[in-house]
Formats: sequence, structure tokens, C-alpha cells
Amino acid sequence: MSDYILEMKNIRKEFLGGKIVANDDITLKIKKGEIHAIVGENGAGKSTLMKILNGLYSPTSGEIFYKGEKTTISTPTVAANLGIGMVYQHFMLVDTLTVAENMVLGFEPRQCGVFFDLKTARKKVKEVSERYGLNIDPDAKVSDLSVGIQQRIEILKILFKGAELLIFDEPSAVLTPQEVKELYEIMRNLIKEGKTIVFISHKLQEVLDLSDNITVIRRGKDVGNLKTSEATKEKIANLMVGRVVLFEVKRPDVKLGEPVVKVKDLVVKNESNIEKVKGVSFEIREGEVLGIAGVEGNGQTELIEALAGLMKVESGMYEIAGQELENRTPKIVKEKGLAHIPENRHKRATIDDFTVEENMALGLQDQYSKGALLDYGLIEKKTKEYIDKYDIRPQDGKIKFGGLSGGNQQKVVVARELERENKFIIAAQPTRGVDIGAIEMIHNTILHEKTKKKAIMIVSAELSEIMALSDRIAVMYSGKIVGILDRKDATTEKIGILMAGGKLND
Repeated sequence: MSDYILEMKNIRKEFLGGKIVANDDITLKIKKGEIHAIVGENGAGKSTLMKILNGLYSPTSGEIFYKGEKTTISTPTVAANLGIGMVYQHFMLVDTLTVAENMVLGFEPRQCGVFFDLKTARKKVKEVSERYGLNIDPDAKVSDLSVGIQQRIEILKILFKGAELLIFDEPSAVLTPQEVKELYEIMRNLIKEGKTIVFISHKLQEVLDLSDNITVIRRGKDVGNLKTSEATKEKIANLMVGRVVLFEVKRPDVKLGEPVVKVKDLVVKNESNIEKVKGVSFEIREGEVLGIAGVEGNGQTELIEALAGLMKVESGMYEIAGQELENRTPKIVKEKGLAHIPENRHKRATIDDFTVEENMALGLQDQYSKGALLDYGLIEKKTKEYIDKYDIRPQDGKIKFGGLSGGNQQKVVVARELERENKFIIAAQPTRGVDIGAIEMIHNTILHEKTKKKAIMIVSAELSEIMALSDRIAVMYSGKIVGILDRKDATTEKIGILMAGGKLND
């Protein structure tokens, strides 16, 4: 009897007739009852391998053994019937349906073999959620729930179908710090229940905290299999990238100039007429990075969107280089010097069905025009330059943007925004879902913009990112800036107190 619940042997996956090799002779072995982490750079082939395991892709060659028996996993339904389920980074939920309706989608209980039996569905959902300690109201509409609760629904969906091997793709990428803690507890409880977990993550501390064993994939090949007890961040990162990775960026010594951005008494309301930004004021000088820290949901999103022209300013003043810009269109704000890396690239920055080249030109059509027509030759030329400079993979500007991994999608947005003329850069969650090598590159790129005397605002849920990049750190709580600290005086303890709504002792 094998010690492994899963063995994927010599897996190869080709696309475009062999032009792209996503998985190149990968072997993965998972022990029953363990938490096994899979790490690698964006585009290394991690998600492709897991999609093969879940039946979304068929391998070009190789073998899969599940519970000691050779098997062919041709569809997600086959995977589910075997006891394999996957929680995707982008949730597969229907917002307009209730929790119960989403849970049983595709497995609907019927009355008389015809009519949807909602009562039975609600009962089954309640039973499964209580069994695993994931109590969720079966009648709640998904659109009204937080991201953390939506993730619980995804987990319950696969448990409802009888999953014994659970796959998580970047499970903490979109969660608040509190939701991350709750997720870790859920995963540990699932192991106690006899489940096995495989998870993809870019967060090396998360990998070290959660996993029992680690598989490292680089450019489609498995290059390392480590016991977590014998691993370090440095060892994992070096295997991932193939070189020494610097975890601490070197901040350039830049003499700060005059204020570029001025915000005074800014008030922003949401669609429900609730004040989300409550009289916020700050300035950002030439060559300065202002970090905005805070638990997500405390007004950061509304502040960013108001500064980008995407939300109405109720009152207050906002200017870039002396030009008042409150309640101007996003086009005008960009023309006056804003570069915006949004926290939600799918909603605010990109179109999945467009090519990489077309996404590179979004919002910049004026720069790529010959009269009334787009200059596709220039777009292709510039895209090739940016693909090379930012190491975007695959190196093909003609492929659909939606086919890129999350981290490579983020590189496209960063390249487009930072490679054009700007005076003020807003970088919201700039490295969310991005691997360690790309984080190093994005951080260094942002700090290089600092040397060009740009005013930069970083908004991030990662406190380590805020601390690494900022000259000053503003903390938002309940729609207000409750403190601004110089970097030399800032500590995680001080920032944490302000983030929780407390006050610092003088």
C-alpha cells in the first residue's frame, strides 16, 4: 500500500501545438493527511498542474495515481467523484443566488425527480457547514457576503461533494489579516478531519507556517522537494527564482522636493450615501512615498477611487502639481499626471478577452494613434519591450490577457502605468498574488520612480510592504487618517495600535 494519496508522474502539458510547455516532466507526490505547498514564480506552471489534477486540463503525457490506482481525470466531475476538489483564487460563485443555491449547483436535490427541493438543499448545507464548523446562513445572498465568507462557501461546496483531497489556489491572496487567521484554522481543522490539502502560495511565511512538505516549480519543472522543517525563506526563494533573492529592497537616498499632491478635508460617500472617507488631508512631495496602512474596508478603496476620478468627491480639495482635480473624469486625471495601479485589476484596469498588446494600450489610445487609427505596429513594438523588461510570461503579446497567471497579469498593469508620463503614482496592492521574484522587481521599479521625483502613494494590506517602501506611513481607521508616522519612528506595534483604532502614548 502506497504512503501517498496522490502521485502525478512525469506530467507534461503543452499548449499551442507545443509552442508553450507549461509543465515539463513534473512529478508530485502527496501524503495522506498532510498540507503540501506548491511554490514557484508566476507562470511557472503551478496552476496548470492543479488544473490537470482537477480535470480542467488533460496532460499531454504522464500518469496520475490516486489512492494507489492509475486514473484518468478527464473533467472536474470525474475529479469530484474521486474525492478531489479545488478552491480557485477567483471564486466560482453566482452573486445573485443564495448560499444554499450556490452550494448545490449541479447537484440539486429534486422533488419527484423534477422540481428543485430548496428545503432539502438548505438542510444539507446546514449539516455540512455545522460539521466542519463553518456556520453560514444558507439563505444569505452571495453578493452581500464578505470575501472571506465567500471563500468558506467555496470550501463547503467541495466538501459537500465529498472531497478528501482539497486544492487551494492562492487561498489568502484576497483576504484581510483576520480572515487569513480564520482560514489557517479552517485548514488545520480539515486535516484533523482526515482531509489532505495541497495549496499554491506566493507567501513564503505562509508556506513555512502551514505546510508539512514543499514542492518548488521553476519554468515548468519540479526543482526541489523539501520538508518544511528543513526549509527557510531564502532556500525556497533561491529554488523558485534560480538566484539569490534580496528580501530587503535598497531604498534610494532621495532629497524630497516640493509638494506634488495635496489633499485637504476630502469627503467621499458610497452608493448608499454613507461617508467612507471622512475629512482626509495629506500631502506628498517630489520623491516621497506615502504608505497608507489599515485593515481593508476602512476607506482606502474609496480614497483611491476618488483620487483616480472613479468616485464622486462630496467636499474637499485635491490637486496634482497645482491643478485642482476633484470630480474630474479618470481620463482628465490621468492626462494631468496620475498613474493608477488599481487594487482590482479585473474591474478597473484590464479586459480578459483582449490580448496582452490591447491591454497595454488601454487608456493610452491617444499615444498609439496615427490620426484616427491605432498604430498596431507601435503597440506591438512597445509591448515587446515591456514583456522583456518586466519578464512577462509567456513572452507573447498576441495571447489573451485572461490566459496569463495572476502575477503576470499584474506585471502588465504595472508596466503600462509606470512606463508612461506621470507625476503621481497610486499603487494599490501592487504585489497581491505576485511571486517573490516579481515582488522584488516591482518594489525596485517603484523605488526607481522615486528617484525621478515622482510622488507615490502605496496602499497595501501587507504591512511589511508598507514598511519597506514608505518615507511616511498614514494609518486609516473608520474613514479617517488617525496618524501619520515618519518611517524612522514607525514600528509594527505602533501601526497596529492605530489600525485597531487605538491611540499612541506620547
